[in-house]
Amino acid sequence: MTLPVLLRGAGAFVTYLSKGKGMLTSNAAETGGFIRSSPDVTRPDLQVHFCIGFVDDHNRKLHLGTGMALHVCILRPKSRGTVRLASPDIAHAPLIDPNFLSHPEDLQILVRGARLTQKILAAPALAALNGRPLYGTGNEDEEGLVALIRQHSDTIYHPVGTCRMGADARSVVDPQLKVRGVEGLRIADASIMPNLISGNTQAPSVMIGEKAADMVLGKADLNVSG
Repeated sequence: MTLPVLLRGAGAFVTYLSKGKGMLTSNAAETGGFIRSSPDVTRPDLQVHFCIGFVDDHNRKLHLGTGMALHVCILRPKSRGTVRLASPDIAHAPLIDPNFLSHPEDLQILVRGARLTQKILAAPALAALNGRPLYGTGNEDEEGLVALIRQHSDTIYHPVGTCRMGADARSVVDPQLKVRGVEGLRIADASIMPNLISGNTQAPSVMIGEKAADMVLGKADLNVSG
């Protein structure tokens, strides 16, 4: 890290503490959007997130210097993982296997998404700011791009479905969010969603919580699905 970078960082910290302004007021993820991976896709199947700084492995990997990041994720992945009990002891962490990229279509869509991010970063408005890619060269063939995706892709913060709602016997909760086989217990969060929605899960989770509260209080006689 160079001295000018350190000085800018120190100056930004002072400005934030004294005036509540400056680059430290940014949420880092400045913008995003929903795009289609190809012209024959009828609705967006990818989401992009632009960050004004390095964001690598959810900031668990730190890098010296300055940079920017354009991430892309699949909105409706077809890969399915598992959450299993490790033992009868509640203190033991569960066995979680996300099983990422187990469905071949997910990888195909991510490859197309990575190509689209490269195209965006090569646009005139951003090309002048570009440095070197953090990983790879930016000119990989499909095989090389697949290798990079398998090595560096991870999850975003919107998992669903571990306590799937449904009317069938294999579902964890029924349409009133009651856990099957357990008296007096409901689940009211994103885990009851049978499928991932095409976007962030915060607003639907609020709706699920409000609906559950109404049902517990006897204010609603409708199912979550109704």
